[in-house]
Amino acid sequence: MALKTGSGARVPPFLVMDIIAAANALAATPAAAARRVIRMEVGQPGEGAAAGVRDAVAAVMTSCNPLGYTEALGRPDLRTRIAAHYADWYDLAVPSARVAITAGASAGFPLAFLAAFEPGDTIALATPCYPPYLNIMTALGLKPLLLPATAATGFQPTIAMLETLNPAPDGLLIASPANPTGSMLSSDDLAAIARHCHAHGIRLISDEIYHGLTYGKPAATAATFSPSAIIINSFSKYFSMTGWRIGWMVLPEDLIRPVECLAQNFFICAPHISQIAALAAFDCHAELRSRRDAYARSRTLLLEALPRAGFPRLSPADGAFYLYADISSTGQDSTDFCHALLHDHHIATTPGHDFDPARGGNFVRFSYCAAEADIGEAVRRLQAKQG
Repeated sequence: MALKTGSGARVPPFLVMDIIAAANALAATPAAAARRVIRMEVGQPGEGAAAGVRDAVAAVMTSCNPLGYTEALGRPDLRTRIAAHYADWYDLAVPSARVAITAGASAGFPLAFLAAFEPGDTIALATPCYPPYLNIMTALGLKPLLLPATAATGFQPTIAMLETLNPAPDGLLIASPANPTGSMLSSDDLAAIARHCHAHGIRLISDEIYHGLTYGKPAATAATFSPSAIIINSFSKYFSMTGWRIGWMVLPEDLIRPVECLAQNFFICAPHISQIAALAAFDCHAELRSRRDAYARSRTLLLEALPRAGFPRLSPADGAFYLYADISSTGQDSTDFCHALLHDHHIATTPGHDFDPARGGNFVRFSYCAAEADIGEAVRRLQAKQG
């Protein structure tokens, strides 16, 4: 007799993780010794934590600090420092009591969804989008409402899209800058969406994990425009701390205690050592800005080179470290395209199926947060492929 499995066990895979595994396998073959694999499939900064972070961790590891549990919402000094960050970057006063430290942004999403919604509730979001949004919602019994976005709307949702939904959704999830497109909402558009959601009883969740990585278009936080919005951020991207699994939320007043109770039961607390590392990261902006400048140079190179290599239609790339390329003119499905690019040219990229179930076969995501030299080599291989 077969044993029962839960509906959550049927959540689809996060396909980029399969691409990472395939790239790792290829990198371990003798062929890769002569022609190494260029990693443009994953949104992971090519460099790790800043020097000041590593120094702070080394110091605490040689002390007698037992690194036990912290409070469920995180160390008070880190919450206070994040509140100061909002004053520094956004000229916004955020009480530290509204800050919750999480085990990465990935832990923030289920905490937000469980605190703000009931099973069966609907959450709207634009596609293409980061696939775990959909998969986490589905696993928790929520219903994603997909809003197909295009270049005409900057690959972002609009109020007009929301108004086509009847009944109105219970929530809206936005990301600015967005994965996979790098597109951003202008401050005015973000303000209009945030105020619309607050006025119409739609809970807004704003993914802001790529703040700090923008290229001429300033980033605004939804917390400026809505007292009911949930903000999710992370130390993974601008702060280059992916493996440390540390992030934060800025919560509306009514969700502070619910999120605290959920965090107590689900996670106890974020890793203590990672909280110490995160606190030190705020003193490392000079090094982190130099890394952002390197991403900007790689972005410029790709924006100039990809059209010449056969990718004339690219996403806006206002921020983050991605370019979303339309490959429909090749006649290939994006999975086949990425497979061939990996095995024939040793360039790992991500097929659009991960980000858009309906239209993803026509798109490929290029990540440019690897070393500048690697991006330059990828350009040479792509141009040779084309020529």
